[in-house]
Amino acid sequence: MENKNSAYKTMLQLYPLVKLQEITGRYLAYSYIDGILKSLSTKFQLKKIGESALGMPVHKLTLGTGKIKILAWSQMHGNESTTTKAILDVLNAFYRQGDNPVLKQILENCTISVIPMLNPDGASAYTRVNANNVDLNRDAKDLKEKESKLLRSLFDDFKPDFCFNLHDQRTIFSAGNTAHPASISFLTPAMDTERTITPSRIKSMQIIAAMAEELKENLKGQIGRYDDSFNINCTGDSFQSRGVPTILFEAGHLQHDYHREKIREHVAAAILCGLTAISSGSYQKMDFQRYFDIPENQKLFYDVILRDVLFKSEFVDVAIQFKEVFSNYKIEFIPVIEKISPKLAFYAHREIQCNNSAIRLNDNQELSENVIVNKIFINDEIFTINYENNCK
Repeated sequence: MENKNSAYKTMLQLYPLVKLQEITGRYLAYSYIDGILKSLSTKFQLKKIGESALGMPVHKLTLGTGKIKILAWSQMHGNESTTTKAILDVLNAFYRQGDNPVLKQILENCTISVIPMLNPDGASAYTRVNANNVDLNRDAKDLKEKESKLLRSLFDDFKPDFCFNLHDQRTIFSAGNTAHPASISFLTPAMDTERTITPSRIKSMQIIAAMAEELKENLKGQIGRYDDSFNINCTGDSFQSRGVPTILFEAGHLQHDYHREKIREHVAAAILCGLTAISSGSYQKMDFQRYFDIPENQKLFYDVILRDVLFKSEFVDVAIQFKEVFSNYKIEFIPVIEKISPKLAFYAHREIQCNNSAIRLNDNQELSENVIVNKIFINDEIFTINYENNCK
């Protein structure tokens, strides 16, 4: 492609200037972004489009003057905040650096409408679902929930040419059958049960392939692709079935990045790459088949694996997963033993070799599944099991 990596490098160069330092970490409630939205409204159109089930405001920001219309929404799952931070960083880039040639072209050629936080009730409680315990990404057909209706109404009124559906994914995913975590993943949803490759899907595939091409230098082997089984209850599938090219973004795990501040930067760059490919039309030069070169995500990771543990006269591996717990407006990562089995054929973000030794847990707990484990004792050595150690 022409001007290879220009959009990606532009965002990486601008990022120290445009990253919104006041929002960090995994917990992001509406009150944290209210002031940011008001600041951005001095240049862009901010409009309250409705309220959540508990009466929290849901806003959209609109910018640009071009004919190509792009609709983006984030945090329809309240506990998926990385893409909200990333899209707000992108909006801040337009706000502060709008004369940059890459950004200026997008603003001239596109009109972009963004819902930064579709599910403020879920965000406040740090839950996937909304206040009525409904997954908004499974409500596209029935439209039972206020938030789902707001998104559909904006879709119908705005009539976008492209959609960006922004999410987070768990640390369990690998990019294919490899030891590489899926640090960022994409999907062009199907529009029917046959997964027909239609003109709108081809456009989505071309844009994803263009983004992956730019990202691969810095995220080598860490870009994944989701299975495209059709589900009309899902928002992306629903919008794709209406002939609108829709792209799912999933922010994943980078090593030493449980707060997702590093991958946030790459997600922001990916969003800008996607906008640039659409704005310039450069995606049309991309072979859509390259979308299928992106490896399909597999569930091959645990957070920690203790290898070769002597347990009840046999040698086993012990897999530990961090459970995210919301406490005092912060997210705590609680290490829980998820699997004890000989020779686990999985990868881990941290591995501890126990060398066929028995281990002791803190407080002399019995080694078993579903037990919280903060420390392990291997002979005379102590290992602390927490996400901060996984970040060293």
